[in-house]
Amino acid sequence: MKQKEQEPQEEVLRVPTPRGIQVLGVVEQRVGGSRMIVRCLDGKQRNCRIPGRLKRKLWIRENDIVMVEPWEFDKETKGDILLKYRPNQVDWLKKNGYLKGLENVEEF
Repeated sequence: MKQKEQEPQEEVLRVPTPRGIQVLGVVEQRVGGSRMIVRCLDGKQRNCRIPGRLKRKLWIRENDIVMVEPWEFDKETKGDILLKYRPNQVDWLKKNGYLKGLENVEEF
């Protein structure tokens, strides 16, 4: 049998994007107790927590890109972290214009 030359194929990514009131943000500081200060793309800083169902699955450090869902009763200052984006997902988000408000953050 003749072997075909394998062409490098682009990996198809399924990157979750913000829907509804969800917003993207960058972790600025870890506060402790599964809480951290996140600078969101809507221009607000929120004290966000990792919900109990994700505490042991989601390991977050400073300068990580995360998806935040603001709380219903205190939208301006508090929220929940839903997921952390991986480096290849961050590249996709940059390429498609989702991270236009975060040009001043050097490292992702």
